[in-house]
Amino acid sequence: MKRLLLILGVAFFMLPLWAAVGCDLNDPDKDVARLFPGSTGYKTSYKNISREGGKNLLTKLENALGDKFSGLYESIDVPYTLYSVYRDKVLIGYIHGVNQKGKYGGLQIFLSLDTNGKIINMYFQKISSRNTKLFKSASFTDQFKGLNLSDFAGWNVGKAQSSGKLASIKNPAPNDPDFAAIMRGLKKNLVLMQHFTGK
Repeated sequence: MKRLLLILGVAFFMLPLWAAVGCDLNDPDKDVARLFPGSTGYKTSYKNISREGGKNLLTKLENALGDKFSGLYESIDVPYTLYSVYRDKVLIGYIHGVNQKGKYGGLQIFLSLDTNGKIINMYFQKISSRNTKLFKSASFTDQFKGLNLSDFAGWNVGKAQSSGKLASIKNPAPNDPDFAAIMRGLKKNLVLMQHFTGK
């Protein structure tokens, strides 16, 4: 009986960990080397909105995103994994991914960023969409290279960008609602990274 109570007690305290869904690279060693050619190492750190500022921080992030965080992928206790990438002892950039709900399933959107918060590369680790090939194509993902959070300032959920750099982004699948999910995931990633790195 004591053993059963112990197991149930451990399970109770583990519930928040099971409920939270983070976004880690599948093969960090290979992925970091691919996304940052010439890098010599990386450090992994784990972030959490609940620990770092709680509801006040969540409200700040939601205001920056222009939308509420909701669902399993965006609960206040979700663990975020930040990869800080180095060449020798010099920090050269970051890799960070987010889970984003799409029309046809989950998306895992990773960004590699320079130390000023500019996008170097965009990478789908997972994408469930009827237009996966179009969204994963370099002709789509390369459009985001060099952009940062300030370029997303005029983009909000449900509203297209009417001016600035985002206005020129070509949607390869105009009738697919996953484009809006991708844009939201990108902005969410950049909003979180601004908080995590100050860039």
